[in-house]
Amino acid sequence: MSASPPEMNEALDKPTREQIKFKFCNECSNMLYPKEDRQTHQLMFACSTCQYSEKASSSCVYRNNLDTSIGETAGVTQDVGSDPTLPRSNKQCPHCKETEAVFFQSQQRSAETGMRLFYVCCSCGNIFK
Repeated sequence: MSASPPEMNEALDKPTREQIKFKFCNECSNMLYPKEDRQTHQLMFACSTCQYSEKASSSCVYRNNLDTSIGETAGVTQDVGSDPTLPRSNKQCPHCKETEAVFFQSQQRSAETGMRLFYVCCSCGNIFK
């Protein structure tokens, strides 16, 4: 059951997608489930309790949108300041003005990011560039 191609919105020139909603039976108020009408080969929504069914307005039953963006400091906690294996620097913390910090490279791996260093203050745990 694949989704139909998205329609184009003239004003924004971006694809618009129909929001997928739960459907409920008009007779008994139970949830409707996708089902194929084998005679007409059409997608229907049918009630599992009574005999009610209705034709689907779209061929899309389920859409899984994945957000693939991750933060540059994903997984970094303030405790990394106490990690003896990380390299240390004497860069001044803008928050508490201490001069000891550990540093590491950005966790985001993309061409436009480049090599960006982040510092974590050993005193207050502040993460800064």
